[in-house]
Parts: sequence; structure tokens; C-alpha cells
Amino acid sequence: MTIPDSGCVMENGASCLPCTPEEEKKIVTDLRNESERNLKEGNLYFVISSSWFRKWERYVGIDGDENLIGNQSSDSRHINGASSVVAERPGPIDNSDIVENGSDSDGKGNDIQLRRMLIEGQEYVLVPQGVWEKLHGWYKGGPELPRKMILQGVYHKKFDVEVYPLCLKLVDSRDESQSTIWLSRKASLTELFQKVCALKGIEQDKVRIWDYFNKRKYAQLSVSNKTLEESNLQMDQDILLELVDGHQSSKIGMDSTGNDLALVSLEPSRSPLTIAGGPTLSNGHSGYRSNLYPGSSLGSGLTDMDDGFDACNSARKGEKGGLAGLQNLGNTCFMNSALQCLVHTPPLVEYFLKDCRAEINTDNPLGMHGELALAFGDLLRKLWSSGRTAIAPRVFKGKLARFAPQFSGYNQHDSQELLAFLLDGLHEDLNRVKQKPYIEMKDSDGRPDEEVAAECWKNHKARNDSVIVDVCQGQYKSTLVCPVCSKISITFDPFMYLSLPLPSTITRTMTVTVFYGDGSRLPMPFTVSVLKNGFCKDLLLALGTACGLKSDESLMLAEVYENKIYRYLEMPLEPLASIKDDEHIVAFRFQKKEIGKTRLVIFHRWQEKAELFGTPLVTYLVADQSSGADIEAAVSKVLSPFKKISSAKAHVGKENGILLDGLDEECSCSDAQSVENAELEGTSCTDLSIPLRLTDDRVMNFNAFKKDTLFESGKIIGKLLRVVLDWTDKEQELYDSSYLKDIPEVYKAGLAAKKTRQEAISLSSCLDAFLIEEPLGPDDMWYCPRCKEHRQAIKKLDLWMLPEIIVFHLKRFTYGRYLKNKIDTFVNFPIHDLDLSKYVMSKDGQSYLYELYAISNHYGGLGGGHYTAYAKLIDENRWYHFDDSHVSAVNESDIKTSAAYLLFYKRVRSESKVEAGEASHSHSIS
Repeated sequence: MTIPDSGCVMENGASCLPCTPEEEKKIVTDLRNESERNLKEGNLYFVISSSWFRKWERYVGIDGDENLIGNQSSDSRHINGASSVVAERPGPIDNSDIVENGSDSDGKGNDIQLRRMLIEGQEYVLVPQGVWEKLHGWYKGGPELPRKMILQGVYHKKFDVEVYPLCLKLVDSRDESQSTIWLSRKASLTELFQKVCALKGIEQDKVRIWDYFNKRKYAQLSVSNKTLEESNLQMDQDILLELVDGHQSSKIGMDSTGNDLALVSLEPSRSPLTIAGGPTLSNGHSGYRSNLYPGSSLGSGLTDMDDGFDACNSARKGEKGGLAGLQNLGNTCFMNSALQCLVHTPPLVEYFLKDCRAEINTDNPLGMHGELALAFGDLLRKLWSSGRTAIAPRVFKGKLARFAPQFSGYNQHDSQELLAFLLDGLHEDLNRVKQKPYIEMKDSDGRPDEEVAAECWKNHKARNDSVIVDVCQGQYKSTLVCPVCSKISITFDPFMYLSLPLPSTITRTMTVTVFYGDGSRLPMPFTVSVLKNGFCKDLLLALGTACGLKSDESLMLAEVYENKIYRYLEMPLEPLASIKDDEHIVAFRFQKKEIGKTRLVIFHRWQEKAELFGTPLVTYLVADQSSGADIEAAVSKVLSPFKKISSAKAHVGKENGILLDGLDEECSCSDAQSVENAELEGTSCTDLSIPLRLTDDRVMNFNAFKKDTLFESGKIIGKLLRVVLDWTDKEQELYDSSYLKDIPEVYKAGLAAKKTRQEAISLSSCLDAFLIEEPLGPDDMWYCPRCKEHRQAIKKLDLWMLPEIIVFHLKRFTYGRYLKNKIDTFVNFPIHDLDLSKYVMSKDGQSYLYELYAISNHYGGLGGGHYTAYAKLIDENRWYHFDDSHVSAVNESDIKTSAAYLLFYKRVRSESKVEAGEASHSHSIS
């Protein structure tokens, strides 16, 4: 789509092209959709500050729910009732808040770099080249920040925009000067040589470039098509430039004698070291190196030197292993934290320090051809052989980027997501099953749980058999019940970790105002706690308990919008997820015997302004035939609690012996219900003085009716009558209408936004929340084989069999439709004697007593923060804190914090249980 340039320029420098906001929105949307259909490597995208882009979105009429950088849809009724206020047209594009040290708006972005640690969607957005060209043509400004789309991954390829290219620090050996080079991590070594030579004005055949990580020569780089990522070059690392003409005199990279530092790996010193929970070995490598595996695809590129391990770093005699840190390679603390927990898992340490070559599965299409297991095993051996010298896990990170492109680059990620990938990837690489048989799953069909569970586990082991299954996999029972036909489906599924919700994340508080259909008292708001994925029946049950609903009474829910009843929530199985926090929900309380009679809905209108106000009231006409007088009487009865009583009337009540202490000068009729209001000053509290008219479903037409007009229930369409009360200033003096106008929202989000220290909860309560019966979410429907339809079934989980190692993932990060949040609640978890026996349904003679041995911690908020780990050296019976490359001892009393994110427990096996466990058919390892 082409828009002609008018050549006109506005005062703010932007182009005044003849486009309306609606046209701009359509053009950008179309270009964005076209770009999505034509994804390919090398496509250009541009970075734009979110603060400017949001202004543009508001200008073209895109709200927070409909934005082009998200995928949320807006509620149609709010669109229809949207504000008519038009946002101002934004000024020139301003990216100064997302670039280093600011920038002028005319820059082309060639030497301008983004601030580090920016979060997409919050601080910047990415738009296709076509969108940028249109926006820049309309608004000018800048600076331009182009970024290329790259293709990542080996077996699981994905497109990604490289927002942060690789930054390399070039050290010139001639004068030790430094220059900064920015290149895509997908750029080749040939491109690196070309850029360095162009920068330094040197011919390519006269230079030598070294991988100079940590100021040490690791490997000489050669001109080739090998990418920088494949060469394990990291963000902000050094590379060394040397001339090969023999004239340089730099001592960089030389030892004390002036010789080049040796670049060959020497045999590590043979000193005994004790691993956590494992045997004493003669040396850390068990007499072999991973790159010597026959058929290994890692090749000679994977050496000890790559990760900073050499003869000088091997464990000194008598020095404990397992105390080496991991260097941060650029926001890799999430990886370091998860790795430290895994490499301190006793069964895995024992397994990988032995020769496990026979179990490497290079042919599994679901695995990584053994490369992930080899890289992890090599890294584990280095960490247990290097004393306290920190290791740079560059090779491992390179493998991770190849096989799990979601973890490539230098953004912060989730340690739990990495752990899940590693456990699954290690399992597939070590799967002893070479040819997976096809197994047709059977339904439980009422068979005993023990029989079905054993069958499911046998089928699982027939396809999945590895050290990860032996050590880390358990089994849970999943029960689904169809809410319509009551069909029950029972399955037994494996698990590798348990993601536990914090109790506050599975429930929501809802405030609903209860109105009394018999006019017995004033409306009262009640705040109740219900399951987020619950149904209206759950809300009705909680409300009934809160308001003291009697057995012969019933509640009817309705949503009030723009002073009308927008909808009745009469379906018991309507999901509560359909009720938003900013809505106004009311409940009308009736006698059950009234249900089914003619429903009378009463609207309120200011006669002077001819506009509706307040919450409609609902009551029932019990008689089969009602007159106009009966309708007026019913309305009067419902309104009676809102009628004010003057102080004089209150005194009359006292004179009649009725206690009215504490009443204000003006109070509602219900505050003095024991007063005989009909007797006060000869006026009945139920007398209706407000004009009453019939209206239609849109409350647009109004018709008067007489008191003797008859309304027969059987002739009323839908058994629903609507009337309007025409309020004047006189009625305002007689009735307190504030109770009609000021009903609260379902949930006031602003009140919860303030950070407060929440009450501590226990690990046990998190387990209870995980195992609680709850309905499936509306986006997670179950196909009922009996109904032949998808149903929002009731789901119940139970633990059936627990593994040797159990990992609890505390779900601190919540991602709602409108809000992302981290929960910093302190979870009180046991370090010793975690007894899970009460949660396990299977009685297989195993011990279900566990002991904590590692924790992955997360400090800070979403999109950033910092990960560390606590790990215990079992034989030392001492805890250590692993903060990237820094390792320090820590008291056991200090490891329980509100930062705990992943909890690693190992089974404690008593002497009496060992023999029974070895003889049983359990999957657990002693």
C-alpha cells in the first residue's frame, strides 16, 4: 500500500501525511501480517522505544488489550462503550531512552548500542522493516536501530531477531590497545577477520587472531565459515590480534620465560577426592576424557582448556571436589544455578564420574545424538576435579544454544525451564531403548488402581529407560470427571518434577454486593475467596456461606454495566474466568419458592437529566395475576430499606420503647427495622411516591400504567417485567440512593499492586494446593469420549509413586492476561525429614522420607534479577553458596529464604527399608 508524500512538515518535525489514525492502524497491521507470512533469515526489524510506541497505539485507537505487540483481545462491550476522547498525535520517534548515553534523533544507529538488559514488550518493541519505514516516514525521529532475523537451533529451528549482537573486545598485541567489535553471533570467522583487518588497516595474511577468553590464549582462530557462536566466543570477551611478520614484541600470552603458554592439555594430578554421596575415586576423570569417546560428534573442539580447566587447575591433593564455581558468560546465572544443583545430585555425580559411554544413544531422534549428555558429563567431571577454580562453561553453553535455541543469546531465562530441558534432553541422550515400541494405551475401565498403575509404568519403561527415569521420575494418578455425563477417566502419568502453585496463585478474591429481593435490609458487599478456574456455582456456595443463606433461599448473580443488568450468570458451570476484576457483580437474594414467577426488574432514572443511574433492583411477583397496584407495592417493599428516617422519627421510636441508639440524624429504614415505620407520623415506609413507568429491554421507551391494570403471568413474555423509577430531587431527600450507586468492583487491582510482606506459607500447603480438586481452565478442555465433546472437566491429581530425587518447583512467576508478577512470599520448607508418606497412594514399602540437598534461588523481579544456588556436600555435611564463580560456605540456618525457587530433595533410606526396596519392583535406586 503506497501513501503519497504531501511534502508538508509539522512544527514538531513529523511529516503530516494525509493519513487518519484508522488508516495508520490498518497500514501497520497489514504490513505486520505480511511480515509474519514471510519470515526468513536476514529480514530486517527495527527496535522502537515502548514509551513512544504506546503513545502511537493510543493515538490510532489500540488499547492495552489489543496492542500490536501482544495477542490479547478486547472485550466487545468495552469497545462499544469506549471513551470518545482522542489521544494526541505523538511527536517524532524517540529512542533516546533505550540507547546507551542517549542519542540525537538523526542518528543512523551504526555506532549506537542498546542499553543492556532491556525487556521486549516492556521497554522496547520490534517492528518489521516495512512498518518502520512507514512510521519513520510519518513521524521522522530516531535513531534507527536495525536488527537482523537469524535462524537458530539444529534440530528445532526457530526464527529470532538478534537484538543484542555479539560484542568482542579486540586487544592489539602491539600496543595493548582495545577496540570494540559488534558482529552477529551467526557471522563467520571470515567476516571477523575482514572486520578486524579493515579496522586496523592490515592485510589478512599478516594477522593471527586468538580466542583470548579471560586474558588467556585458548585457541587460534582461522579463516573459515565456522560461526562465532560455534567457536564458543562469548559476549564481551577478548580476542587477541597478533602480527605474523615477526616484528611484534608483546609479551601478551607468554609465560615467565617468554615462551608462548602451552596450549595442550596435560594429565590432571591424581589425587583422591570424595564426591557427594559417591565412592572415592583415584582422579576426577576416571581415566578417560569425553572427547575420546568412539564416534563422538564433539570432536577435538571439546577439551578441558575450553572451559578453563588445565593441569594447573586440577584438584590439589586433599582438596575437596564439587567446590568450583561457574563463570557468568553474560546473563547465564540462571544456567549456573540449575547446573550447580544438578552436578551436586549424588546419583548423577556417581553416574557421570563412571564410564557411561555404553549408554550414550546417538540414534534417538528425540535426543541430541548424545552431545548434550557428553557435554554435561564433561562439565560435571571438571567441576569435581578443579578444586576451587571457577569453570567457564562455554562449550556447554554452545551446545545448549544449538539444541535449545530458546536459551541462546544473552537474555535472562528461567532456571526451571532450563532444568526441564536438561532432564528431558539427558534422558533422551541416555535412553537405553534404541527402538521404541508402539503401545496402545488402554482406559482404566474400572480396574483396580494398582493394576492400571503397574501397566502404565511398564508401558512407560518400555519406551523410556535411562538413569534420569531411574533417579528422577515418579508417577501420579490423574482423575478427570465430566461435569455433564459424569464419565470418569483415570490415567497414571510420569513426572520429573512437581510444579507447586503458591496457594495465593490458585485462588482469587471476589467482592459481590448482595441485594435482598424482599426489601428486608440494605445491600451488603461480601468478599469471598474462590478458585480462579472455578465456576459460578463455587462463587454462589462461598457467597451463601458468607451471607448466611438459609436452606429455603437462593441467590441469583448478575453483572451490572452502565446502570443496566448486562447479563445474568445463571449457568452453574459458567467459568469464573469470564468475570473480570473491573466488573460489578451483584447477587439478588430470594425465597426459592419465588423462582419461576414473574421477575420484576426496577431501573432508576433521573427525571431532570433523563439518564439512568445506580444498580437495578430485582424482585418477583408471586401471584399469577398482578395489578399495577401490586407492582407499586412490590417496588415500595424493595425500596423500603433505602428510605431515610429523620432524627425526629428516631426519637419517636425511642418513646415507643424501641432502642435506636447509634442512629445518625438521617438513616435508612432498615436501620430501624424494629420501628413500626407504618405508624410513624401516619406515613407508611412502603408508600411509593416516585413515578413508575413500564419500559422495554433497552430501557428506551416508557409507558405509564394504572393501578387497576392487570398483568397475567402467563401472558408476560419471558415472565419478565421492566419498570423505571423517575427520581427527582424530592425523592433524593427521602431515599439514600448512595447504596445503589457505590457498589464495589469485583477486585480492586490497585490495592494489590502495593508490595507488602505476605504471610509465610508451608511447602505442605503448596502440595495441598497442587493436589486439590479443581476444574480445568477454559483453554484446557478435555474431550469426553462419552459426550463426544470438549468439556471443562473436574481434575484431581494424586501422587502414586515418588522417585529417588524429587524436585519441587515453586511457581513464583504468574502470567495473567493483564499482569505479570513475581510472588516473593516466604515458603517454609523442611531441610530434614520431609515426610511425604501421607501424600502417596501406593504402598510399595518404600521410604518417603526426604532430605534437602540443593536450592536454586531467584532474587529480584521479572525479566531480570539474579540466580544463585545452595548445595550440600553430603560427605562434608556442609552447605555452600554458589554465586556464579564465587563459592562460599554458608550456615544451614541461612539457606531458607524467600528467594527459594527450586528445591532438590533426595530420599533418606533407613536400614530396614533398604532390603525391601532392593527386592521390590520400584524404579528407585538405592
